[in-house]
Amino acid sequence: MGAEEKAHDWEWPLAPSSQQHPERVALLRQIPYEISPSLYEELPEMGVGHRGKALSLNICSGGILLLMNHEPEVNQVMKVQVPTPVNLARTPTLAEVRWVRKVPYEIHDGLYFVGVKFVL
Repeated sequence: MGAEEKAHDWEWPLAPSSQQHPERVALLRQIPYEISPSLYEELPEMGVGHRGKALSLNICSGGILLLMNHEPEVNQVMKVQVPTPVNLARTPTLAEVRWVRKVPYEIHDGLYFVGVKFVL
């Protein structure tokens, strides 16, 4: 990757948003997730179905910000295990990928910030 391409890694589009999340709180936890054939057709690079773990960065009533080691598709639906106040309990929740941004550092295969919205 050339120097010019690296410089563009930081140029994320900014769009005005009417969404306000005053209840958003930091949450650094390992979040198991699953993309299954019933939730998403087929991931060409991973075969049918995929399970993994992401790192949550923050959470609000409408969604969660994840750090993932693969790039999901926007509008893709996945099952995430949302942490609860009791450390051992997790609540499975469907979430829709709303946006994806590549972390602008050269790290192995790449890391991605992924904003997901809880599907009710």
